[in-house]
Amino acid sequence: MIVTKLNLTKSYPEYYSATLTPNLVELEPCNYLSIQGNSSPEDALFVSAIEEIYAMAYQIKFMFKAEEMDFVVPKMEAFWWVEGELPFEEAPKEEWHWNILIRMPDFVGEGEVKIASEVLIEKAKLQADHRVKLTSFHEGKSVQVLHIGGYDEEEESIAKIEKFMENEGLQINGRHHEIYLSDPRKVSKEKLRTIIRYAVK
Repeated sequence: MIVTKLNLTKSYPEYYSATLTPNLVELEPCNYLSIQGNSSPEDALFVSAIEEIYAMAYQIKFMFKAEEMDFVVPKMEAFWWVEGELPFEEAPKEEWHWNILIRMPDFVGEGEVKIASEVLIEKAKLQADHRVKLTSFHEGKSVQVLHIGGYDEEEESIAKIEKFMENEGLQINGRHHEIYLSDPRKVSKEKLRTIIRYAVK
């Protein structure tokens, strides 16, 4: 018997693909593993948060694989924002807030996350006070564009989105959202592929 492995990237191409030209998409509610924090992306806190959320994602994957409900762990994503008056691009990186996300199949619930958490804590792969949780977001109508290049070189891509919104009479209705299609450990900076997305109204 051949067991099909669920691949959300292939099942939802409209979610995990974009072009160099901005376009409008309508997104359904999604469930995610989530971990929030406040730091520069170079800070150890951010790096450890990535390690924690991936530990949880793979523990859940292995639990379902044992039940012949295997799935591919999807691409990492993150919302970014700042508190206060300063625009995001002017705020010091140390003041950046982030919410790292990994989308989960609909069959993953709070119960499985709790069990996975207990296993990882027992194996000392997560701290008892870890902040990984299961949550849901519904961005709905959104504008997105594919950015190719470094994460600190997104101005031109964001300007494309702003121009598109202006032409279409749209306004931002959510936080700066990035979906990381490339692994920066394996891909050179100039070839990194990232979807930049904003919920709009």
